[in-house]
Amino acid sequence: MGIKQKKAFKKNLKKANSKSLVSANKNDSVDFLPLEGGPGRKLPQEKPPVNKATVLYIGRIPHGFYEKEMQAFFSQFGVIKRLRIARNKKTGKSKHFGFIEFQDPEVAEVVADTMQGYLLFEHLLQVHLILPENVHLKLWKGFNPRYKPVDSVQVERKRQNKERTLMEHKKLVDKILKHDQKRRKRIEAAGIEYECPEIVGGIMPTPKRIKFNED
Repeated sequence: MGIKQKKAFKKNLKKANSKSLVSANKNDSVDFLPLEGGPGRKLPQEKPPVNKATVLYIGRIPHGFYEKEMQAFFSQFGVIKRLRIARNKKTGKSKHFGFIEFQDPEVAEVVADTMQGYLLFEHLLQVHLILPENVHLKLWKGFNPRYKPVDSVQVERKRQNKERTLMEHKKLVDKILKHDQKRRKRIEAAGIEYECPEIVGGIMPTPKRIKFNED
């Protein structure tokens, strides 16, 4: 090998070494190399998920801790947009769970972390965040904090005192007489000497005749 050839070989060797160093530095910053060769690829950096949940589920609410008390207690954390306690439609009694919506998601997250397992009137509160996609569309629909339960006694009184037709009255009397016969049989089977009083009003009332003028 001549002198010129040696110089050319050393020059090419330096170029190859410099290229390998550059490629090695590039590969250090990449996450993986493709199987078929070529430049390395870096995985996209995943951004941390942004918390947008503002609705909280609150379970095991004690008796006496209702809308006004919850509004006053949880307002110390931040602004409350809406608040609801699940109640029985007939009796109006609390079902011991409810929902609170805060204005800021950061406040809702702090409340969930702070109040989970909080001891309140011998009850351990269960507080959880509800993701926006899991919030029911009708959660706040028709909600009225001044909701008055249906007076079932008044409804039943109206049903019993309503004006009945002749057929409805006959069915009612037949039902009462049938129940009375079963009662008499049970008393006789027990060997008890007892004369059951006769049911007053068991006779069907005769309907009033309508008089028409002969003119």
